[in-house]
Amino acid sequence: MLKKILLFGFAGLAVLAVGILIGHFGIEQDNSPKWVRDLSQNVDESLIKKFIAEVDNMKIQENLRKLTEVPHMATTPGDEATVEYMLKRWQDKDSGLDAAWREDYRVYLSFPKKDTPNTVTVVSPSNAVLFKAQEKEKAYTPDQEDPEVVQPYAAYGPAGHARGKLVYANQGKVSDYELLNRTLDLSGTIAIVRYGGAGRGAKAINAAPFGVVGVLVYTDPYDINDGLMSDENETYPHSWYLPPSGAERGSFTSDFGDPLTPYLAAKKDTYRIPEENINGAPPIPIQPIGFGDAQALICELGGSAAPTDWQGSFPCTYNFGGPGFRDASTYQDSEVKLDVYNAGELRNSANVMGVIWGSVEPDRYVMYGNHRDSWVHGAIDPSSGTAVMLEITRILGEKVKSGKWRPRRTIIFGSWGAEEFGLIGSAEYAEEYISKLSQRAVAYINVDISVFANATLRASASPIAQNVIFTASKQVNAAGSSSVSVYDNWLKYFNRTSPTYGLIPNVGYLTGAGSDYAPFIHYMGITSMDLSYTYDRSKTRARIYPAYHTAYDTFDYASKYIDPGFTSHQTVARTAGNILLRLADSLLLPFNCTDYAESLEGYLTGTVENFEELLKANGISTEPLKEAVKSFRNAAANLDRVIHSSDLLNETPLKARRINDQLMLLDRAFVDPQAFPNKYAYRHVIWASRTSGVATFPGLADAVEKARTTGLKEDWAEAHKHLSIVTQAISGAAHTLTEVHQ
Repeated sequence: MLKKILLFGFAGLAVLAVGILIGHFGIEQDNSPKWVRDLSQNVDESLIKKFIAEVDNMKIQENLRKLTEVPHMATTPGDEATVEYMLKRWQDKDSGLDAAWREDYRVYLSFPKKDTPNTVTVVSPSNAVLFKAQEKEKAYTPDQEDPEVVQPYAAYGPAGHARGKLVYANQGKVSDYELLNRTLDLSGTIAIVRYGGAGRGAKAINAAPFGVVGVLVYTDPYDINDGLMSDENETYPHSWYLPPSGAERGSFTSDFGDPLTPYLAAKKDTYRIPEENINGAPPIPIQPIGFGDAQALICELGGSAAPTDWQGSFPCTYNFGGPGFRDASTYQDSEVKLDVYNAGELRNSANVMGVIWGSVEPDRYVMYGNHRDSWVHGAIDPSSGTAVMLEITRILGEKVKSGKWRPRRTIIFGSWGAEEFGLIGSAEYAEEYISKLSQRAVAYINVDISVFANATLRASASPIAQNVIFTASKQVNAAGSSSVSVYDNWLKYFNRTSPTYGLIPNVGYLTGAGSDYAPFIHYMGITSMDLSYTYDRSKTRARIYPAYHTAYDTFDYASKYIDPGFTSHQTVARTAGNILLRLADSLLLPFNCTDYAESLEGYLTGTVENFEELLKANGISTEPLKEAVKSFRNAAANLDRVIHSSDLLNETPLKARRINDQLMLLDRAFVDPQAFPNKYAYRHVIWASRTSGVATFPGLADAVEKARTTGLKEDWAEAHKHLSIVTQAISGAAHTLTEVHQ
């Protein structure tokens, strides 16, 4: 019996021992250091869902109400109050960021004189004043009566006194002045032009060579109001349309950044060029006026009728001008007198910066920005974007402060100053930190005007970012819908047929300098995107929301006519925040270089269809360009195969880092500092601005268009040069996607 007991006892001990051994070796033990486990941090889909659910439209509404309490033009007391508000929010102990601070620059800005306003008058031969344009816009609400509401003016337009016969020059394009000059002698005239077709400052720059001595600029109701004109029952305050006295302010320089310190950060003791050497500023006085005053002038003009496509919505025929007014006019033989008292001065302008430090790759920066300054109250431009950014930072800040989350990569937020004067805050930041940002920045997300209207998302981006925008937009519901995604709604309004994917939403290209993405994509080659909600363009001709840059862009206007309920703001916050989290947390960056290949192939098609025969006739072959684009496609496809065949969670973390660097630096591969010597800060050879109407490589397109016009040998040589520049850039970019032995 005892023998049996001992036998069973030993057997039991053996089983227990085996069980312990099985348990010890059968259950996976992760004894690796914490830093090793941290390396595998990847995007958390449940976190993104929580973020989307937590975005509060009412909090965005209150953000906007606070931001628009007073006018906050750059460097004014209102702007300084907004700086302090941003710092307060980002330094909050419960919902703030890891750190927030201000960075000041000493910048050159242009202002009208408060005590000597700019004036536009019609004066008789005896100098009697027969007509005077409104100096300020009509106020419909108390906030529009604020003494800090600046008079409409053309920033950086020179002070001066111009007097002459009036002519109508359509949009102030070179072709408009050329047509007019074939009919009239423009020497000593004042031109009235409408917004659109050419940049603000270009309207005066284009005029000066024809002898024009001054320019008036207005917004035609045809272009902004669908023809509506009466503030008694048609325009604001009864609808979103611009009332008759509304006048668009703006910067009238063609370059961006501080005009006195090109390529240098504008610090106190930075070298400055003389004011007379500022590039891209109007050489003659220019002044914006409301369409009510423009009607009073245009409908009195003499001369022959302007072409059909120059006509607008005024109840009269738009004539060229005699020059001057028609014989039967009250203003017969009278001239227009333009008195401008603008003055430039150095001011301190602040960027407000905030950061959430990354836990795994703190040296990789995902950037999100929006400018803070406005022309007046700026409810839509830019405060709709700031209100959204503050809601995103509130949610992420709370998660960081409570210890619930920290991003894999560092997130930097920028509230840029003096954007309205030419992207100054973001440009100076780029100039100061270009060495660091060129090495470490993953991407820049720009949300300036977050909501133009409430129909659909609109996005422009580097093609490599298309994938992450689509992923985020499929996960967020469209404004006002519980079942239709942003992606599907977007597809109805803006779409294109992709050779790869079929019908997809159209993501535009960042080919101009319309907002703060410009220093990042054009100057530094950092992958960028610009997001907003916009209107159904099939229902209106408005080139932008009608109160743009006027005294009517107020909280009242935004909450009544742009986004009642603030659900479109909420949708933009959810989409942009989703993209931000994916860029900050994904183990592998959610970029797709084959999408870039498709865009390059589209541009190549534009070159072949429009320019190949012309180039061939002048001894220039496009074969090297075709080969470069083909090599890029092959390299992109190969990297795509490497990515899809990799098990990055179980491979060396250096592999993920290497691939991420290839994706992150792809746009940088297209930067050529020598490509556009006459285009300030444009260095990206694919997305630089162009004057050609052909959608293809910008330097090549503009050079071929010029050579076709002049026929000069040296201009065809320049076209050949630009063909070589873009060919080398594409070939070089392809090499960055392959291994050295390939």
